[in-house]
Amino acid sequence: MASSPARYSRSLDWVTVLIYVVMLGLGWLSVYAASYSPDAPAGGLFNGQSFGELMQYNWFKQILWIGTALVLIVVLVVIDYKAYDTFAFVLYGIMIVLLIVTPFIARPIAGSRSWLELGPVRLQPAEFAKFITALAVSRYMAGINLRHQHFRDQLVLAGLTLLPPLLIIAANETGQALVFAAFLLAYFREGMSPLILIILAAAGVILILALLVPKIWLIGAVTLILGGVFAFNTKVLRHHLPVALSVWAVVVGMVFGVDFFFNQVLQPHQRKRIEVLINPSADPLGVGWNVTQSKIAIGSGGLVGKGFLQGTQTKFDFVPEQSTDFIFCTVGEEWGWAGTMVVIGLFMALLGRVLYVAERQKSVFGRTYGYCVASIIFFHFAINVGMTIGLAPVVGIPLPLFSYGGSSLWSFTTLLFILLAIDAYRKQDLVR
Repeated sequence: MASSPARYSRSLDWVTVLIYVVMLGLGWLSVYAASYSPDAPAGGLFNGQSFGELMQYNWFKQILWIGTALVLIVVLVVIDYKAYDTFAFVLYGIMIVLLIVTPFIARPIAGSRSWLELGPVRLQPAEFAKFITALAVSRYMAGINLRHQHFRDQLVLAGLTLLPPLLIIAANETGQALVFAAFLLAYFREGMSPLILIILAAAGVILILALLVPKIWLIGAVTLILGGVFAFNTKVLRHHLPVALSVWAVVVGMVFGVDFFFNQVLQPHQRKRIEVLINPSADPLGVGWNVTQSKIAIGSGGLVGKGFLQGTQTKFDFVPEQSTDFIFCTVGEEWGWAGTMVVIGLFMALLGRVLYVAERQKSVFGRTYGYCVASIIFFHFAINVGMTIGLAPVVGIPLPLFSYGGSSLWSFTTLLFILLAIDAYRKQDLVR
């Protein structure tokens, strides 16, 4: 049963709430700056415009999204935390059905069929799939032990994690699907072998190198490394030769298979994004335009920026999608290096607080969910900032609490405040 609001409010982690509110406010200022035009009728905020006229502006619609997010917070925190545990699999099932039907009923937007239109509201189910999957895998992991689990448990956990991104890819929304790789960090905390992370990281490095260096050089280097290990340790050679030969065969297959994957599996725009990441001058007026202009905007901000609403790259629309995927370049141009450090510091503070809250949970469900929250936010933050400065491919994922959009804001708000609700009730249970 839920506790009284007064008692509950004392148990809520207000430090995290404060960080959330500050980020939300700075995010709205960034959206306003990105969509501001001194020549527009609403250039000075409302200026007597009607509701219909104001709905043309992203900054005004973001106010409405923030208002609904605050209502959503109230709903999330008054629900008994046990409901999130009890109905995790039910929500997961509903979400899977929604992801299946979305590509068939959604109209194409920028080549993707991942948006549902409900009157004037447009929502992306892939955004909500992240926190629902986090609830489901946390619920499942509460009943197993990753350090001593059976192979069947591993398959079930892999299935719970992989099914949503596969359905999201079917809707041609690859960027959102990649976020689910972040769950590996939460699984590592709960006892997953670090060997899995090492293998995946090594595979990624090999695939990247296969695009950058001659294949024969790469195979030769791997052969020399494995040969060197065996040359200095005959015991390893005697007991692990079959494993080493298997690893060598897999690496060779990956090196020669990367061309097929790159040319036959990836879509043209995805290939272009990887090419631009490797060589920024490959398509400067096409796919590389966004990143080039984003780096110009951030670099032109200097130490303290050009000033609020003074960004020229923003005003003349040099950077497409500047209210959403490239919102960070608005921060860099108008607030400079100092402003970007403040934003990065806020994300570090939020992540640190979430991990602190996760570690003090007494249940596996609460702790795992907390690490899922931190992993998802970190992945979004790292990839979004990375792609605006040319260190990551442009995959179209928002910067949490900063980018314009209702689906993103609702998703991250729900993701975070479910954890705070679980934590608040944990503290209440301790004093009973």
